[in-house]
Amino acid sequence: MKYYIIAGEASGDLHGSNLMKGLYAEDPGAEIRFWGGDLMKSVYTSNENGRNGYGGLVQHYKDGAIMGFWEVFRNGGRLLGNVRRCKEDILGHRPDAVILIDYPGFNFKIAEFAHKHGLKVFYYIAPKVWASREGRIRKLKEYVDRLFIVFPFEIPYFRKKGIEFIYKGNPLVDAVDDSPAMKESRECFLKRNSLEDRPVIAMLAGSRKTEISAMMPVLTEFARKMHSLPQYSEYQFLIAGAPARTAEDYMPYLRPEDTFIHVLFGQTQSVIRNAEAAVVNSGTASLETVLFNVPQVVGYRMNPLTYMIGKHIIKVKYISLGNLCIDRLAFKELIQDDCNADAILSEVRALIEDVTYRKKMLADYAEIRSLLGGRGASAATAKAMTELLRQ
Repeated sequence: MKYYIIAGEASGDLHGSNLMKGLYAEDPGAEIRFWGGDLMKSVYTSNENGRNGYGGLVQHYKDGAIMGFWEVFRNGGRLLGNVRRCKEDILGHRPDAVILIDYPGFNFKIAEFAHKHGLKVFYYIAPKVWASREGRIRKLKEYVDRLFIVFPFEIPYFRKKGIEFIYKGNPLVDAVDDSPAMKESRECFLKRNSLEDRPVIAMLAGSRKTEISAMMPVLTEFARKMHSLPQYSEYQFLIAGAPARTAEDYMPYLRPEDTFIHVLFGQTQSVIRNAEAAVVNSGTASLETVLFNVPQVVGYRMNPLTYMIGKHIIKVKYISLGNLCIDRLAFKELIQDDCNADAILSEVRALIEDVTYRKKMLADYAEIRSLLGGRGASAATAKAMTELLRQ
């Protein structure tokens, strides 16, 4: 069968790549065409199927990943151009199923288009209608043939809304447990990156340019303040360079004397796993940090206009998926003006110095992991998709 998958950001690329592995396993003759990133491309190129001109990467997500009301407004022309190109490509290849992964601003337009042209539409990683823009539920009911959800708290929500869904657990559990980061020793990680055997603080500024430009000044100021304290003068601060970003996105915020701050690309999970504590820009990385069992504080800053609008739209109590899973603060969230160097420093010190506080957070992590379900979510989801198509 022919599959057309659309992932618009780094987390979607990760989940899309694992889903593709499952599809190839369940449907050995699968032909997969996709919008995604390097991880999806790697799965495709390592598989012998679909080499007849149908499959392959159409467009990399780095050319379209935009977040925020103001940012979308400014880049509207480019986004519409990508939507138009995607529609034309789908019609030109007529897949058996269009599989949409999160990225609702773009993917709802494609869902409506594909549905109107008689194509089967699956939505994987549900759009966060439980957080904002609940009016999109109408579109889910009208344009999506089956919704595939990945969080336990979504089950009662979508059931109440009368939307059919399939829940097979969260694919991030496998993505973390099977990651190269889990297999590599700390010694090898440090040696491979020419780092000294000293404590590490992980800093994740996000994957989009707008997130990086908002968070890097705060993160670097925090690192300088912490490093200036005698008891932390030996610490190393590792910035996980986001996929599809380059050194040019980070270097403007670093000074020549910042020899204790390092930017590592393509090693986000390794950076997290080998850290004593982490400062994370929310999103999927925050949940990965939970699964790697590393104490964290979430920090998030955005364009002031985006923040002002978002305050009146966002309905959930927390911005982090882990906190949403257990419906309480397992770890602190510092948002906008509260996200500053002094506040981050205070929290990171608590994560390291307060043993009781640290143990409580790790106990909450264990509860979150349990709620996310066991292993095999991606494979089970792929199996469910192929069974629906065969029906």
